[in-house]
Amino acid sequence: MAAPNILAILFSIAVSAIAIGILCYPFFVNWQRDRLMRQPFPRAWLNIVQNNLAIYICLSPEQQKQLQGYIQVFLKEKQFIGCLGLQITEEIKVTIAAIACLLLFGDRKTFFPNLQSILVYPTAYIVNEMVMNSYVVEERRVARLGESWTRDQLVLSWEQVQQDILNWHDGHNVVLHEFAHQLDQEDGKAEGVPILPRAMDYAAWAKVMTAEYLQLRDRLETDKKTIIDSYGATNPAEFFAVATETFFEKPKQLNQKHQDLYELLQRYYHLDPLQWQD
Repeated sequence: MAAPNILAILFSIAVSAIAIGILCYPFFVNWQRDRLMRQPFPRAWLNIVQNNLAIYICLSPEQQKQLQGYIQVFLKEKQFIGCLGLQITEEIKVTIAAIACLLLFGDRKTFFPNLQSILVYPTAYIVNEMVMNSYVVEERRVARLGESWTRDQLVLSWEQVQQDILNWHDGHNVVLHEFAHQLDQEDGKAEGVPILPRAMDYAAWAKVMTAEYLQLRDRLETDKKTIIDSYGATNPAEFFAVATETFFEKPKQLNQKHQDLYELLQRYYHLDPLQWQD
C-alpha cells in the first residue's frame, strides 16, 4: 500500500516543481536581460550603429547606453533568417535591431514578445494576395517591402532598409513601420492601439488617434497635402505605424501640423525627436 502513496508524493513534488518553474521563469528572463544590458557593447557593433543610425549621435549618453543594452537583448532573443540567398551579416542584424529598439524606450522591456524570427529578403519580395473585386475573389501577385505577422515572424527587404538609412528624414522607414505593428499586435490584435501603461491612457489615445485618422482621410478625399503618408488612411493599424514613422523622421513638421498627435507619441515612446533636429 505504500507504493501508491510514494507515487502520489512524487507526482505532487513534480507538479510543485513545474509550478515554481513557471512562476520563476519571468524573474529569470528579467535577470538574464539585465545581465545582457550591463555587458560591454562590442566595438564592431558600435561602429555599425554609428554609421547606420543617423540619430544615434543625437541621443544623450544615457540613451545611447540604454539603446546598446536593448540591442544586445534583442540580438540574443531574435532569430534572423536570410531569404532568396541573402547571407545574414552582423551589419544586417545590428542595423535592424538598432532601429527597432528605438521603440523600446520608456522602460518598455517586453522586447516584442510575440516575435521570434525576422525574415530578410535582399530586395522587395512577391506574395500572393487575395482581393475582393466586384464580389469576385481574385488572386494577384504583389511586391512588398515588409510585413508583420500577428504570430511570430516579421519580414523585411534589406534593400529598403538600406534606402531608409540614407534617407532618415523622408518619413518612410520600413523597420519602424513593421515593429510599430509588433507593438500594436502584442495583445493579439492589430487595431492601432498598443498596450498602454495605464488604463486611463486609452481614452486619450482613442480621442487623438481617431481624430487624426479621420482628418487624414478627409484631407486625402479633398486632395490636400499631408505630412502623414496616405497609406496611413488604410485603417487604424496602418495609421499608427505610419504616424510612428512620421514622428521619428519628420518630428518638426508633425509637431507643427499635428501637435496633439506628436505629444501623444512622445509620451508613448518617451523620446523627443524634435531635439534631434539640426
